[in-house]
Amino acid sequence: MTILDAEQSALNSLVTPSRPMGAVAVTYLRVSTKEQAERGGTDEGFSIPAQRDANHRKADDLGATIVEEFVDAGESARKADRPDLMRMIKYVTKHKVDYCIVHKVDRLARNRADDVAIHLALRDAGVMLVSATENIDETPSGMLLHGIMSTIAEFYSRNLATETVKGLSQKAASGGTVTKAPLGYRNVGVRDEYGREIRTVEVDQERAKLIRWAFQVYASGEWSTNQLHAELTARGLTTPPTPRRPSKPIGRSSLHRILTNPYYKGDVTYQGVTYKGTHEALVPAEVWYQVQTVLSMHRSAADATQIHDHYLKGTVFCGQCGARLLVCNAKNARGNIYPYFVCGARHSGRGDCTRQAMLIEEVERLIERHYETVQITKQTRQAVGARLHAAFDELMASESGALAAMATERTRLEDEQLRVLQAHYAGAVPLDLLKKEQDRISAALETIEHRITAHHGEYADARANLDDSLDLLEHAAEVYARCDDANRRLCNQAFFTAIYIDEDNDVRVGYATPFDALTDRELQSNALAWAEGARNESEVRTPTGSTVESSHLAHLG
Repeated sequence: MTILDAEQSALNSLVTPSRPMGAVAVTYLRVSTKEQAERGGTDEGFSIPAQRDANHRKADDLGATIVEEFVDAGESARKADRPDLMRMIKYVTKHKVDYCIVHKVDRLARNRADDVAIHLALRDAGVMLVSATENIDETPSGMLLHGIMSTIAEFYSRNLATETVKGLSQKAASGGTVTKAPLGYRNVGVRDEYGREIRTVEVDQERAKLIRWAFQVYASGEWSTNQLHAELTARGLTTPPTPRRPSKPIGRSSLHRILTNPYYKGDVTYQGVTYKGTHEALVPAEVWYQVQTVLSMHRSAADATQIHDHYLKGTVFCGQCGARLLVCNAKNARGNIYPYFVCGARHSGRGDCTRQAMLIEEVERLIERHYETVQITKQTRQAVGARLHAAFDELMASESGALAAMATERTRLEDEQLRVLQAHYAGAVPLDLLKKEQDRISAALETIEHRITAHHGEYADARANLDDSLDLLEHAAEVYARCDDANRRLCNQAFFTAIYIDEDNDVRVGYATPFDALTDRELQSNALAWAEGARNESEVRTPTGSTVESSHLAHLG
């Protein structure tokens, strides 16, 4: 090296500070809320790109190459278990990294405990924490500044939370809505006389009428929540759509939250305190309290439901006195336990029943064998099904005149609706009269449509129930033999109202609807005769003396 080169090298060392060669860095980026992360129409929002640019400039100043970037978008710094922060800690423990670059210290943590834990984890991995906008390093003054900035960040976070709660409490105390408006309302922004936007709520008229109806009918005590949920879904009650989620029917748990929410009677609840709200109540207070009473009664009934320790318990009865058979475990001299069914009346000393105890496994076998007498042949199933379907057709035909009359009335009302509208356009009918007439005609049309739809729906449901019941009846013994205990209980409840075990081990049953009609021997015999006559004469008609009683058909509806 010449003297000139040496002098130039010395000058360069004075002008350009020495910096590590080949240094490796990782960068950590974070925004607090999903709204920040999605603002501006991009996945990252404006804040993440700004942090990234600053961190890359800091890496250039350090002469370091960024080998990995970790981003927590929409994650609060009040918790340390953020996904990409945890991934970064694992990464630096397995790879050689010189620097961890953040935009500001509060991107890592907003409380001193988490800040110390994260800083120690980085230092143990040999990584220096560097801030792109703060003069933080491993020098004593840099560590002091780091501690001060972390303390300030924690104070800011705690103070912001306190002020937020204070502001929301004041808003709730004045009757304002501090949360997302429940179903039936919507959050809106209005301008006051000074042009300032005020966040408030208004009634969502389309959904509010269904909410009002739900409270009214449930208060009657004649509906279960499952029935009410199904009806509300059929009537079109859905959640309002959002930019990220389409509208959809409400869930059963959502219905329970609606029925128990005091907001609908005009109250606002915040931090466990109830205030009188300024929003419009959808239901009267007395209706709301009646709904709570009905809900409480239903809960009490559910809590009182008997817990069965055998799938036949509650289904089998003493054939001598009619009392329930109870499960009782007997132990012999060797300590072996034998489960028995005993008559409840005899066990408690009521009455004079002398029915002996029965081994449970013997009762199980008796009922399995009884199912073989319940099951019908394929020929009988087809004959009964065909005969009852023909009976349905006859009923439909007998009511065709009524259906035709309703259809004619519907056409007349639609024509009248059109004429009234044309008269309004011609200036012959004023607007207030038009509205009154339109409401009258629309109500009449809705009633007719409901009657026609219900008429067809009832017959369709009855036919479907008939076919399902006959299918089950055709394979009753096979199905029961393959069932586990839980499904055997369901089978017994579907087929029978009670199973009686007589003294001589004969089994008698009370059939549930519609099996009380479908298992009727006279019905089956008449159906077979009708089917045979139809085949012989190549036409569907009921032979003389072979009729299906209307009482049987009614059971299938």
